[in-house]
Amino acid sequence: MIYKNIVCPVCGAACDDIQVEIKDGKIEAKNVCKMGIFRFNEITSPRRFKQPFLKFGGKLRPVSWDGALQIAADILSSAKRPLIFIGSETSCEAHKVGLMIGEHLGAIVDTVGNGATVMGTQEAGRVGATEGQKKNRADLLVYWGANPLESMPRQMSRYGVFPRGYWTKRGRFDRTIITVDPRKTLTARASDLHVQLKPGSDYELISALLTLLHGKTPHHSVEEITGVSISVMEEMLGIMKNCNFGTISVGIGLSSSLGKYRNIEIAMNLVKELNNYSKFTIGIIRSHCNAAGFTQVASYMYGYPFGLDFMRGHPRYNPGEFTTVDLLREKDVDAAFVICSDLLSQIPTDCADYLAEIPLICLDTVPCPTTSISDIVLPGVIDSIECEGTFYRLDDVPIYFEPFLDSPFKFTQSNEDTLKQLFEKIKEENDHTGFLQSAFKQEEAMPAILPGVL
Repeated sequence: MIYKNIVCPVCGAACDDIQVEIKDGKIEAKNVCKMGIFRFNEITSPRRFKQPFLKFGGKLRPVSWDGALQIAADILSSAKRPLIFIGSETSCEAHKVGLMIGEHLGAIVDTVGNGATVMGTQEAGRVGATEGQKKNRADLLVYWGANPLESMPRQMSRYGVFPRGYWTKRGRFDRTIITVDPRKTLTARASDLHVQLKPGSDYELISALLTLLHGKTPHHSVEEITGVSISVMEEMLGIMKNCNFGTISVGIGLSSSLGKYRNIEIAMNLVKELNNYSKFTIGIIRSHCNAAGFTQVASYMYGYPFGLDFMRGHPRYNPGEFTTVDLLREKDVDAAFVICSDLLSQIPTDCADYLAEIPLICLDTVPCPTTSISDIVLPGVIDSIECEGTFYRLDDVPIYFEPFLDSPFKFTQSNEDTLKQLFEKIKEENDHTGFLQSAFKQEEAMPAILPGVL
């Protein structure tokens, strides 16, 4: 059986031209990158979670579905300040239910680390364009703090550098590529100009470009600070001013250096200034398939893009206080629910240590560092492969996907369905709420307290 036009659930490109062939129980995917192959192989992986697990005696042991949901609901209901961390590897529909659970519990709801990009956009506003517009119009592409040839291989082949567009009929030969990166990456080697700045000097470099754009010469000390000569800055700016349609694709390298969201803000201001000379846009290279989805859903539902605190019965937003790393570092949460994300691999060591100390529930498809420290593991359904839903592509375009396989589980049809079932458990009246929570910490009492669950 051959299935066509499948949406890949791996990175922000959300490629919708994947072809899958199932033959003799084996799955072969075509038009897919090296990262996508691993995701499609998870369908039949022997490592995949086939049922819920509960940590007992220091090991994860199988548990019934209803029992796992009941214990998870009790942990979250009993917590005074729970954290719900929703990853990007699931649908917007699942994001919506997760946010509703957070509101009901008075919890804190956060997502993967794209906060700097969102905050920079809030400060400056963004001149954006779809990937299709870039493909058809862009004759200049600037990759800043990004290495898409390795992190998002098909972005360059489908939208950025190599495809033939309506006004760029010769593909790569009609385009100029600039890469701004401290390292000589594969993307930098494939570029026409590699601006190799010193790590952490992005803000100073953009400030110098703005100074040149305003007709003045920046102080000579900027060369020592950034490691880039003024002549190279002038060359780069000249290309940017004289293109027909230019775009800057920003990666995590820009927002992770010293200026954080201020780097994003000043980059967006640079793009606005460049529009006095040419048509220029800025976009985000998102390494996760639905990283833009949570921001869209949360903003629509509650007016805030991430780091929402419902403790007072209404949403509050204060990055640096209600965001995951800060909460774990200050030990300000007493339980956590991680949905479709390997949170442990994304946070500092001190935060990871505290995450291992508190009751932790995880929803995921295969083992990862986060599941290894979890007290309850709920098996995940792979979106776009086994259930329908919506992703937001890296350019904030919603992509609806349909599955070509059914859910492998009888007890849940999707991650959205799992969260809905958990939500119903949480809302049910439970006279012994808190009793299971205290017993959960005493592993020797588990068999007596939960007869028939294990």
